[in-house]
Amino acid sequence: MTDPSTARPLLRLLPGHDRRVKAGHPWAFSNEIAMTPAAKALPPGAPVRLEGDDGVRHGTWLFNPHSLIAARRLDADPAAPLDAGWCRARLGAALALREKLYPGTPYYRLVHAEADGLPGLVIDRYGDALALQANTAGMEWLTPALVEALEGLLAPRLIIARNDASVRGLEGLAEEVKPLRGTPGPVRVEEAGLGFSVDLLAGQKTGWFFDQRENRARVARLAAGATVLDAFCHTGGFGLAAAAAGAEQVTLLDRSAPALELALAAARDNGLAERVSATRGEALETMERMVGSRTRFDIVVADPPAFAKSRKDQPAALRGYGKLARLAAGLVAPGGFLFIASCSHHVSPGEFADAVIGGLVRTRREAKLLVQSGAGPDHPVHPLLPESAYLKGLLFQLG
Repeated sequence: MTDPSTARPLLRLLPGHDRRVKAGHPWAFSNEIAMTPAAKALPPGAPVRLEGDDGVRHGTWLFNPHSLIAARRLDADPAAPLDAGWCRARLGAALALREKLYPGTPYYRLVHAEADGLPGLVIDRYGDALALQANTAGMEWLTPALVEALEGLLAPRLIIARNDASVRGLEGLAEEVKPLRGTPGPVRVEEAGLGFSVDLLAGQKTGWFFDQRENRARVARLAAGATVLDAFCHTGGFGLAAAAAGAEQVTLLDRSAPALELALAAARDNGLAERVSATRGEALETMERMVGSRTRFDIVVADPPAFAKSRKDQPAALRGYGKLARLAAGLVAPGGFLFIASCSHHVSPGEFADAVIGGLVRTRREAKLLVQSGAGPDHPVHPLLPESAYLKGLLFQLG
């Protein structure tokens, strides 16, 4: 049998360019690797051995000669057998962590990329249904083995490939959504005693935002007897959690008719319909009209899609977050609460906080920052990739 360590192509780091990799960083950039003609000819996603120019072995990496992030660390063993058995061990470790975090509740992010040792891979679990998103050429190459491993580990009735993230374009990959196993059908998620229908084929991201679980619970604890606006509500996670916690009236706001239909269906299914209403429209425009009509709520949630899709979008995104904070604060009753969030990778926590605070200052409202938060623990962050901590949340009380 051929030894994988000798069968795999060997790539070398350039002299003086191995410091980050030696320190444990899971990425090697194209300007750190000797991009020989043989390296450039490798197919995207190919497993390779990576060594320093001093001969130090750095294990097995997945390589894409066409990407700025040219190599992503997969295993310390240069001979790691990248088969279904290897995938099952890696997935099993991720599953064991989630079962400790959420015992008896099979609804969570099962795999969160580099932090779970599967760079570029996201898997969300909805009971016996899974949404898999391979955002790198390496994970695209590994998908058949991953699917086999998932079948052995969890025996899901359905696995959907949600490979429609724009970041795939940076890896030279097409966007597509398709079933990998099973026949698409109704999928549900349960959270805090509530049930929601999820559209794995056409919903945003993978259909549900598990990352906001702890933030939804935190806002809900403030909601008894309150009026609530859930702006950019998608399928109503924040608003329905608030209604279940005793909110007097919840207004859902989103531009997507299908998302609002799912939200209102969930309100009916959970016995909350009498206290939940929906408004369809562009959130910023609708909020501006509400400010003009002096509409006020005890709690306002503003959880928009990413304003910055790339680094060049950052200045406009920061202006957008400032405007959103100004409008949202204008809708909060005295003594009420504002939760505002950003999922833009290209906006840092400090930049986001500065933009939001700038928007609040323009309202001349007294503000107390109660909580700065991120994603839940089923979205772990690799310690050397702090930029992957994409979700940022700020909870204020306004005077």
